[in-house]
Amino acid sequence: MTRSISQVTQNGIDGLNDALMWLPPWALLLIIVGICWRVSNYRLAIGALLGMALVWNMNLWSPMIETLTLVVIATLLAIVIAAALSDRLYRVIMPALDFMQTLPAFVYLIPAIPFFGIGSVSAIFATVIFSMPPAIRFTTLGIRQVPEELIEASDAYGATRSQKLFKVQLPMSLPTVMAGINQTIMLALSMVVIAAMIGAGGLGSEVWRAIQRLQPGAGFEAGIAVVILAMLLDRITQSLGKSRKS
Repeated sequence: MTRSISQVTQNGIDGLNDALMWLPPWALLLIIVGICWRVSNYRLAIGALLGMALVWNMNLWSPMIETLTLVVIATLLAIVIAAALSDRLYRVIMPALDFMQTLPAFVYLIPAIPFFGIGSVSAIFATVIFSMPPAIRFTTLGIRQVPEELIEASDAYGATRSQKLFKVQLPMSLPTVMAGINQTIMLALSMVVIAAMIGAGGLGSEVWRAIQRLQPGAGFEAGIAVVILAMLLDRITQSLGKSRKS
């Protein structure tokens, strides 16, 4: 069971990473700049251009793509799990998730290794568990804040449960959900860096390698790349939430 899950997850990681690496750095950079301009303004676009150009200039483009891949997959899995939870299951699982989130981040690496071995899959497993509570909590909060009149109107028109969720509740609660996604991405990014200790790769492995080799300059460069990626993802998700709210 764990072997099949590991294989499917690894295929997804490899597929997304290969797709992003297939694009030339300049092309992906322009795509990122265009997304920033579209969801926010020219200031974010200029910041993204300068930040990504700096990462490229430091020869950290490939590790940055690996980190971005892990963060995206872990965040998507956390969001899917959060959206699939019912209210009853939410009340059952949230105390356990809250308890697990208070544990030190390194503890999550211990159960991941026996089940999925060394590598990116264990990193995804640990990252999803660590970063899932905000997505679940904010999604549930946003859905519960939808006016009861809209729910009654959708019921009166004969909307099914899925139609009510995807056409009424989620669109109305999207700003709150985006805030949860923002927090999930930040936690996932921090955990992915720590997971480099079990062979996750990416910018975290560059930091870990610099520590092992006593190369503070290389570690500082990788740390700057992590900060740039975190700030970029943070601003994009914040802008998406604000645009939906307005």
